[in-house]
Amino acid sequence: MCGLTLKIRRLAGAELGQSFIETLIALSILGMVAVIFLGGLTIASKSVIVSQERVTAENLAKSQMEDIKNQDFKDGYHQYQKINIPSELADQGYNIEWPFERETIGDGLQKITVVVSRNGEEILELEGYKSDR
Repeated sequence: MCGLTLKIRRLAGAELGQSFIETLIALSILGMVAVIFLGGLTIASKSVIVSQERVTAENLAKSQMEDIKNQDFKDGYHQYQKINIPSELADQGYNIEWPFERETIGDGLQKITVVVSRNGEEILELEGYKSDR
């Protein structure tokens, strides 16, 4: 009887060690999956922020371009007026570069370039044409 009990204890001890190692391996695999998942969430959130920044810059540039097209045609050193940037966007660091780049292509046709930046870093450059109608 004593030999049987000893064999049972040895088997139980071996199983305890084996389940401990299995637990450690399972926890390390779970940790790796968690790190990969959190890394994916970080990349996705940065992607959303960049996308929102780009859409905001595009809307500002298009608004400025439309405003320039609605202004009277200016030749020579005259400048077109800059739109007022909403205060919540100005507080976030958005700005439309001033003065606008303007290239006269021919009589009554200009190529206008509007640049939108955020905190001094250029985000978007929009080119359009203005004609003397």
